[in-house]
Amino acid sequence: MGQVDAKRETVIEGDVNDYHKLVESMKGQDLVYANLGGTFEPMAANIVKAMNETGVKRLIYVTGLGLYHEVPGKFGDWLESSIGHETMEDTRRAAKIIEDSTINYTIIRAAYMNNDPKIDYELTEKGEPFKGTIVSRASIADLIVKVCKDPDLHSNSSLGIDQPGTDGDVPQY
Repeated sequence: MGQVDAKRETVIEGDVNDYHKLVESMKGQDLVYANLGGTFEPMAANIVKAMNETGVKRLIYVTGLGLYHEVPGKFGDWLESSIGHETMEDTRRAAKIIEDSTINYTIIRAAYMNNDPKIDYELTEKGEPFKGTIVSRASIADLIVKVCKDPDLHSNSSLGIDQPGTDGDVPQY
């Protein structure tokens, strides 16, 4: 992974499960962007703990939809069964760690991702039903960049992101 602008960003390769490396990498940073795979609960705990230790106040955390059982109908049923209950519960525990912390977070709950270069998305807040089934990575990146540029944007929020008009019983690729 490379840098776009070394004056503006620092890309650090490491393992979020290595707490000491995580603390070292967070020192002096403005925000943390996390888009992870694996067992989420211990990773979220490490991130929050390291942010508190280093004084980093802003987190952008990307995960999948379904954290709050907010995906209605057949798509919600399909999602829960295809991802699996334990994985969904692990994801929910990770989000709870973040939400219960004192850090300023934005959790981005993404629909199924595609590589369409088009930026076209709608957002739902925690407590609102999730809408569509897919979203482009370009759309997610657009939202992330907006939050990076304005750290007060979507403070302490959990946002669903999807492409308008893609509602259905399964992802519409």
